[in-house]
Amino acid sequence: MGETYDVHVADERTQLEAFVRTYRRALRASLTSVSEAEARRRLVPSKTTLLSLVKHATYVERIWFGETVTGTPRADLGLPPTVDDSFDLDPDDTIASVLARHEEAVAASESAARQLALDDELTGHPRIAAVTLRWVYLHMVRELAQHVGHAEILREQLIAQRDSGGR
Repeated sequence: MGETYDVHVADERTQLEAFVRTYRRALRASLTSVSEAEARRRLVPSKTTLLSLVKHATYVERIWFGETVTGTPRADLGLPPTVDDSFDLDPDDTIASVLARHEEAVAASESAARQLALDDELTGHPRIAAVTLRWVYLHMVRELAQHVGHAEILREQLIAQRDSGGR
């Protein structure tokens, strides 16, 4: 998946950050070489599309790093009220705009975590008890890996439709 490091030498934090970066990149890459229409195409009954997965990943970054790590309330972060709403695409959402917002969220996440230790307790999330930065990284690995899998399947379906002439 592109990240190169020696797992026998790298410390735990380096490894966690590398896994998160790898899955962030893989999810963003799912939008490479697809049209705006393909990125929005719903192939499953849920709101899940390639574009909505990246939009949702932006929400996830803001929840776990913006809210939980920094303690900034969701309303101040401009987040939708529910997880389900985080998949909603606005008419003006484009591949470029969604990727740009994701990139901004990732930069903010990295900045928020930079000065913290893995065992630092974080109490910014209003619905859960304190968690550690380690827990946030592990949760992000799980969340992003799951959505990369979704994206790979959707992308495969889109390419198959394209190759079969849209049938």
